[in-house]
Amino acid sequence: MPILCLLRHGESLWNKENRFTGWVDVPLTDKGREEAIRAGLLLKNYRFDVAYTSKLERAIETLDLVLLTLGYKIPVIKDEHLNERHYGDLQGLNKEETARIYGDDQVKLWRRSYKVRPPNGESLEDTQKRTVPFFKNTIMLDLRNGKNVLVVAHGNSLRSIVMYLENISEDDIPHLEIPTGLPIIYDVYWDDKSYKLMIKSKNVLK
Repeated sequence: MPILCLLRHGESLWNKENRFTGWVDVPLTDKGREEAIRAGLLLKNYRFDVAYTSKLERAIETLDLVLLTLGYKIPVIKDEHLNERHYGDLQGLNKEETARIYGDDQVKLWRRSYKVRPPNGESLEDTQKRTVPFFKNTIMLDLRNGKNVLVVAHGNSLRSIVMYLENISEDDIPHLEIPTGLPIIYDVYWDDKSYKLMIKSKNVLK
């Protein structure tokens, strides 16, 4: 039975500064690097066959540190379909300052809702329209072929994939948080009757 591991990158510089990051390519902090190494240690009992990540440095560096900690090399696919949600005009702005200008409720809608777009940015729905087809057409094929897959990406790109995998509703998705540096492990199998990828178990490693 194949394993799917979803991992959000370690703390980035703009995570630390409480800024909207989106597609801006900011590095990890020292804490973020420590989180990546710790994630690798948590994954020592697993052997992966292939890894996927975004085109953004904070995810790539996290994956590099995880694999370095694991001590083996595997094929790595980098694709912008796994990039973080694009926050448009909010990118670079401090979240608390933005809330003071636009109000807490509006900023919460921009950050957590499924369909509401920030100005000139992507909604979670928009993000899902690129992440899920990529997941189905590439990652899922590896899982169907029995490969253990590691995916290192971002809070919202992973939220959109988890929403699909776990059939989370639009009403419930605002409550889902993907923590930095904590691997989410799914035991999965392919069901020929429903023609779907099914989850046997889920475990967040801490």
